[in-house]
Amino acid sequence: MLELNKIINADVFAGLRTLPDNSIDCCVTSPPYYALRDYGTATWVGGNNPDCRHRRESHNTGHYKNFDEMGAVSDAIQKEVCSYCGAVRIDKQLGLEQTPEKYIEKMCDVFMEVFRVLKPSGTLWLNIGDSYVGSMKGKGHKPDENSNHLQPKASWIEPITAKLDGYKPKDMIGIPFMLAFALRSKGWYLRQDIIWHKPNPMPESTKDRCVKSHEYIFLMSKSSKYYFDYKAILTPIADGTHDNNFARENLKYSDDNNVNQWARGSAKKIFNYLPNGEPAAIKRSVWSVPTKAEPEHHFACFPQKLITDCILAGCPENGIVLDPFFGSGTTGVVARKLNRNFIGIELNPKYCVIAERKLRRELGMFD
Repeated sequence: MLELNKIINADVFAGLRTLPDNSIDCCVTSPPYYALRDYGTATWVGGNNPDCRHRRESHNTGHYKNFDEMGAVSDAIQKEVCSYCGAVRIDKQLGLEQTPEKYIEKMCDVFMEVFRVLKPSGTLWLNIGDSYVGSMKGKGHKPDENSNHLQPKASWIEPITAKLDGYKPKDMIGIPFMLAFALRSKGWYLRQDIIWHKPNPMPESTKDRCVKSHEYIFLMSKSSKYYFDYKAILTPIADGTHDNNFARENLKYSDDNNVNQWARGSAKKIFNYLPNGEPAAIKRSVWSVPTKAEPEHHFACFPQKLITDCILAGCPENGIVLDPFFGSGTTGVVARKLNRNFIGIELNPKYCVIAERKLRRELGMFD
């Protein structure tokens, strides 16, 4: 029997293997983005400097107060080999693969396990962002001969995103659609790309493209017919709009007028109505949700408002929502607030502690 409303502290594959087939109603998750951040779970073996921190000393925290508690690294990511000391990474976290293709392969392995545990009516709501070639400081950061990262120049390794076969410097890689199409080819139904519009995006120093202010949420399903409660996420129609006026005018007609009865029926097919009788529209595919700082969270915490409609539409009450990259626990908090259960899988024990504190703070208890 499944233990509900719990965090499994394990790597994602080990955690998913504990779940039986066809047991989960809905999966809402945001996996580690490719080559963006090191979440601090590695063990380093070898190297010529036992004091090396395996990261640049600028200590760019991105304004996160609990940076040291999380043990994460937000810049100068070292992948399989530390470019400062030559130590080899031993790690089960995902996102630091040497190539985009290896990253996509690993993500497919994860989400085929998710496919297994989902019920036939289940859906996956997958939030994923993109990466740029050369985005990790171009040619890397050559060690200063006066720093504690002194090492033979021959062992200095450029960050892998500075040169990738098949990609030009400054190319946008296209990770979201690479992953979506790969999952589709493996049996998932790719139902929709939802645009998460961020009204308050992070500023960027780039001067040769627009500032990125959106990410994707892919709605994917296990079967052609699946659970989707569109009425739970109906959107009120603003007064004065064409849709609103059309809906109201058609509903004014008497039921005993054949022509107007037809118009009324036509309006009912096009529009939906809230419990108070106000006309409403089926939710559109662009969701405008600002990012929101929280007292403590890990780097990639999505807003609660963003995933509320994913859970309302994708999971029935008392159903089970899975997040295999649980992080700071946002999916669990929203699920419990909406009278759904959750199962979270998280590799980093420090994030598990942060998630438990967040659940207690938001819900008043942690079951």
